[in-house]
Amino acid sequence: MMPMVYTVYGFAIFFIVAWVCLWLIHIMAYSYSKWKLHRTVDRSPPEQPYPGVSILKPLTGVDPNLFSNLETFFTLDYPSYELLFCVENEHDPAVMLVNSLIHKHPHIDARLFTGGLRVGVNPKINNMQPAYLAAKYPMVLISDAGIRMRDDSLLDMVQHMRDDVAIVHQMPFTCDAEGFAGVYEKVLFGTAQARLYLGADFLGINCHVGMSSLVRRCALEEAGGLRAFADYLAEDYFMAKDIVSRGWRMRVASLPALQNSGTRSVGALQARLRRWARLRIAMVPTMALLEPLTECMPLGAGAAWAAGQLFGAEPLPFFLVHVLVWFLSDWLMLRSVQNGSPPFTKVQFLLGWVWSECCAPFVLAAALLSPEISWRTRCYRLDWGGRAHELNPKLKF
Repeated sequence: MMPMVYTVYGFAIFFIVAWVCLWLIHIMAYSYSKWKLHRTVDRSPPEQPYPGVSILKPLTGVDPNLFSNLETFFTLDYPSYELLFCVENEHDPAVMLVNSLIHKHPHIDARLFTGGLRVGVNPKINNMQPAYLAAKYPMVLISDAGIRMRDDSLLDMVQHMRDDVAIVHQMPFTCDAEGFAGVYEKVLFGTAQARLYLGADFLGINCHVGMSSLVRRCALEEAGGLRAFADYLAEDYFMAKDIVSRGWRMRVASLPALQNSGTRSVGALQARLRRWARLRIAMVPTMALLEPLTECMPLGAGAAWAAGQLFGAEPLPFFLVHVLVWFLSDWLMLRSVQNGSPPFTKVQFLLGWVWSECCAPFVLAAALLSPEISWRTRCYRLDWGGRAHELNPKLKF
């Protein structure tokens, strides 16, 4: 009987400790966001010239916002940069769109690379490899197709690049969009994702997401260049891990990365979240056990039970207060990340927040039950540690 009692109390203490730690992360992330995000970019002339930046833009297909997204890179307020567009297939409709932008902005140094170069499993790195080899500047910005840039975003990133820093990355966020999918996406990236991203950065944990990442090329070459990470689908995580292990530092920029996909849907976002969850589980298997404790509902239920066991608290009122305070703190976090009021009502926020929180455990469960990863037209299986193998690979890249 006594071992059972000790086991119950052990689990109860574990849940209470996890609950306290998560609330400390809430406070830490919100405070850090108020200090870190949306700081004024210094546009005064520097004492030393800013380094040149080679911007790699891997593209596949065209969506309704691609033209306007790409055009923001032609209007950056930065003295010296080149645009290197990468398209895997020369018959891809993105080729015509890129050529039209190059023709429209002849004063910008821009080139198009087609065909890619197969150096591993990761199609994004294969697509970028020829442009990376041709890049002429000491800084490389890897930027996904769906990113929309403010004119001062690149300047902000470069100003964070100190002598001991090798990676400056933007925290993932989203542009304003209409419809429930747009609300869901903004709530997700402005609350749960932002909290963990900022908390990890504050604590010095690798949270690198490569959708908009400025890398010092010499540091990347020390690690073997892009091709060194071509056998991983989560190349951004392993790139940061390798570079930081060599003594370099990593920083988050003040301006978030503005994702602006032209085809938003709840299903597409959840498929993306499942893919990310599978990658995290393969890279760090303990995440499968600990990740539910970062979510409001599972953590609140466990803490409510634990409070009843340890302190005689009523579980239901404890749980309801927990959810209410979590909801209010997420509203404050979203306002901080948005740098103002979000483009929807509090009722819409409530609906998006409830949907996001209720779906999170099911997204993780789906990732555990189906280990294969679908990425566009390809399918992969991951080994423990994150190395990927393509299933039914194409004979020719």
